[in-house]
This record gives sequence, C-alpha cells and structure tokens, in this order.
Amino acid sequence: MKLPSLFRSLRNPLFARLYFAQTVSLLGDALTWVGLALLAVEVAPANSAIILATALTLRIVAFVFLSPWAGAIADRSDRKQIMVVTHLVRLILVCLLTFVTQVWQIYLLTLGLNSLYAFFTPTYKATIPLIVEEEDCPRAIALSGATYQLLGVFGPGMAGGIAAWVGVRQVFFLDGVTFAIAAVLIFSLPGSLRVRHSQEEARSAGRVWQNVKEGTTRLFADPPLRYALAIQLVASIAGALILVNTVGYVKNILLLGDAEYGWVMAAFGLGATSGAVALGTLDLPYKHSQIVFIGAIALTVALLGGNAVGLPGLLVLWAIAGAGQSCINLPTQTLIAERVPKESQGRVYGAHFAWSHLWWGLSYPLAGWLGTYQTENVFFYGSCIGIALLVVVQLTISPQGHQHEHRHQALYHYHEHIHDEHHQHQHDRGGDLLDEAAHAHYHYHTAMFHSHPHSHAYSHNTHHLHGH
Repeated sequence: MKLPSLFRSLRNPLFARLYFAQTVSLLGDALTWVGLALLAVEVAPANSAIILATALTLRIVAFVFLSPWAGAIADRSDRKQIMVVTHLVRLILVCLLTFVTQVWQIYLLTLGLNSLYAFFTPTYKATIPLIVEEEDCPRAIALSGATYQLLGVFGPGMAGGIAAWVGVRQVFFLDGVTFAIAAVLIFSLPGSLRVRHSQEEARSAGRVWQNVKEGTTRLFADPPLRYALAIQLVASIAGALILVNTVGYVKNILLLGDAEYGWVMAAFGLGATSGAVALGTLDLPYKHSQIVFIGAIALTVALLGGNAVGLPGLLVLWAIAGAGQSCINLPTQTLIAERVPKESQGRVYGAHFAWSHLWWGLSYPLAGWLGTYQTENVFFYGSCIGIALLVVVQLTISPQGHQHEHRHQALYHYHEHIHDEHHQHQHDRGGDLLDEAAHAHYHYHTAMFHSHPHSHAYSHNTHHLHGH
C-alpha cells in the first residue's frame, strides 16, 4: 500500500509501535492535566489558579534539572527499559491522584509525574533516529510532532468529555490504562534499544556527569544547533505571550466568551499541526537552519498585529504563529538527529529539552508582566522584543550560509602516540593497551562536521575523544 509521504515512516514496524505508544501516552497526558485542573477546583476552589500555576512551575523545574541526566542515562542504558519503567510508574502516580485530599499531595504527585516525563521525552526523541532510516527520519519526527500538536488541540476537549462522563476522580484510573497500553506497546519491541559505544566509553559508563556536560557542550559548540537553540528563545517569548495573554485579550478587550477563546487557541494548534504536516510532506528547497529562521519570522510578525485585529484576523494570525512554531521546533530536532552521533544523541536531546524549557521559564514571567502593565498592546510590544532578539541572533550567531560543510563519519582505530608537553594524560593500567613500549591505544573519532569557505585552501582542524 502506498502511504502519503508523511506516514511512510510507519512502514518501519519498530517506529510504528513506538509512535502508537506515544499517541496513547499523549492521550493520557491530556487526561492528566484536565483531571488536575478539575481536581484543583474540587480540593481548593479559591486557590485553583495558584495550584495550577505552581504545578506548571514544577513541570519546568523538573524538565530543566532532570532532562540532561535523563539523556545521558539514555545513552548508557536500554532505552526500551527506561520508557517502559517511566510509563509504569506514571500509571501508579496518576492512580494515586484519585485519593488526593490535600494541596501538597497534588504538588508532590505532579512533581513525580513531570520528573518521569523529563526522562521519557528525551529518550523517546533519541530513539527515533536509532530505529528509523536516515532518509525517513525527518518524516518520522514530523509525524510525531504533528500528532503532538493535534492532540494538544483535541486532547483536552476529549479529556474534558471523558471526565464529565466518568467523574473527576475516576478519570485518573482511565488515565492509568493509557499508560499501561503504552508500556505494553514499548515492551513488545523486539530486543533492546541500546547504542553501541567504543571500549573506552563502555569502561567509563559510570561517568554520567561528564556525559551531561558533553550534551550541553555539543549543543553549544555546533553552530547550527546553537543557532536553532537561540531561535527557540525567540519562539518561547512569542509562545508564552500567546498562552498567557490570549484569554485576557479575547475576553477583556474583544469582549468575547469562552467559546471564542477556544476557537483562537484551536487555530494556533491547528496551525502548528499544519506546519508539521507540511514539513513531513513537502520537499522544501531550504536547509533546516533556513526553515528555523523562516518560522521565527512568521511567529514574531504574526504577533505584531495581534492587538489590531478582531476575532477573524486573530484566528488567521494565530494559525500562522502556530505554523511558525512547528517550523522552529521540528527542524531543530532533525538537526540533532543529523549532526550528532547516535551514541551521543540521548545526552544532546536531554540537554536541548532542558535549555529550551529554561527559555520558557524565563518567557512566562515576561509575558505575565507585559499582560499586566501593557494590556492593550501586549502582543505588539512582545513581538517587538522578539524581533529585536531575532535580529541580534541573526547578526551574531547565524550559521555562515556561504560556507561549505561536509561530515566525517565516526571511526574506531588504533594509533601510537608519545607523551610530550602537548599530550599529557593518565593511563589506566587495567585498560587494553596493545603495546606499552610503543604506547598504542584504542582511539575513537566522533562524527564531525567541518565548515570552510568555498576555497581550495583552508585549514582542517580535527577534534577527537580518546581514552584508555
């Protein structure tokens, strides 16, 4: 059967199973957050907004501090086990929400759930390039992103209907069923999902802290990845403005109701879904970094006119903004898959997950301040800040488009060396040195990208990791 290009990655049975597990898990997440909102109103009606705001803050804290460790552990362990265990523990925690009677219990269980989510998500993202062929990887990432956005639009509505049918407390048991199904689907994947490492990597398996630092180092050392991460700061400012201030603008400035607010946010989500589908379907003649820049322009410029339009115009602008956000997030994920060796992708996805959510942790207060003191022009001023930041990023750290780039694949080999003032390190006598006299050792060159101008004469600097 010939599938549309976006769905061709589902021909891979491993990815198909993992994808459906993610879909079921996302339905569970929607049930969790709708159930938490209703539970907060039931436990503390007067303080429900504070409870939800604190829960979102705990979510950001968990992501920022735990995701880098999760990614490093994913590079050392069986990723299938990590994903199964996180789902099973989440199953237990969401079922415990049924018996909550105190606010502190909500906070504790929310922190636990988000900590597990911080371990699952980088592991899942790093697993896609591991099981999908390189040519299908962008489509697999786009399909996963489109599903995430689509369920972000329809998931809460479905969850709200289910909660109204089965009851606030009982919805968490149904939530647990979704996590159980996802765990079974992942557990049914054949074999293990481990990345191969060199001997020195295997011998240093306990040095997780070094791996955590390496994830951030790789993220900031690679020009396109560093640029995409900086653009995501721009995206977080615009996204926070939309999430925090749309409800106030629709209800207090346009004097419309809850239904119209729902339409506007649905337009934003459907725009993001459409952007993800387009990236997975169309063969665009642009580099990923160029798509990221185009997405940033669309997102920030769409906000520029947000305070000057009525409901129809806001629907269009927010749909454009949603598409722009997908054009930033998905190519960034693909860049990591293309530019980072598979044995290091977990730690880089973990570092990226942490840094990108740190941007949101900074952007939410800015959006709140603008919404409080610049109510009638909140989107205009926020867009101006985003555009100014985009110009700075573009002028300072944009990858040099005129440069040529090529990749050296990862290489394992032995070579001899001597100790002098330029090469000093300690040797582990328990290692596998081939010849102590000649002083040779097992050596690993990581896959590297080299950029140079279009010229026949250029310097070629190598970078490598080695151990004994």
